[in-house]
Amino acid sequence: MAKVYIYPGTSLILSDLVARFGHRPLGSALAVREKVQAPGLDSPPLQITPEDPKKGLRFAAVEVPSGVRGRMSLHGPQIEEAEAGIIIRDADLAFGCMGCARTNELVQFLLHQRGIPLLELDYPRSDEEGIRFVASIREFLEGLPGGAPA
Repeated sequence: MAKVYIYPGTSLILSDLVARFGHRPLGSALAVREKVQAPGLDSPPLQITPEDPKKGLRFAAVEVPSGVRGRMSLHGPQIEEAEAGIIIRDADLAFGCMGCARTNELVQFLLHQRGIPLLELDYPRSDEEGIRFVASIREFLEGLPGGAPA
C-alpha cells in the first residue's frame, strides 16, 4: 500500500479513488480530521497547538503569510510521508478548495521536489473527459506497489 498525497487535498473524490485501489490517501481534510479528533487540543476553535506554527516554519520562511505557515504545518509532514501524488490542475471549487494560492504553489513545488511518482491531470469538463480522468487515475494507482484491484 502506497501513501498517495492528493491535491486538492480536500477532494473526497480523490480520497475515495485512492482508497478503493488499496492505497492510503493523504490530504488536508484527513489531517484536519485527525487534529480535531485528537484529545487535548489547547486552543479551540483554532484547533492548533503551540507546536503547529513551528512545524509550518520548517516548510515556509517566517516572511511568508502566517496562513501559509499554518497550512504547511498540515501539508508539509504529509508531503514528506507521501510515496506518490496526484495533482488535479484547474479544479472546480466544489472538487476541493485549498484556500491560499501561495500554499497551493508551495505544495505543488514540494511534491515535484520529492521526486516521487506524480500523476498530473486537468479537471474534467465533460463526460468523456471524466471517463478518461478516472481511467488515468486507475492506471496510475494500479501501477503503484501494494495496490489492490478495485
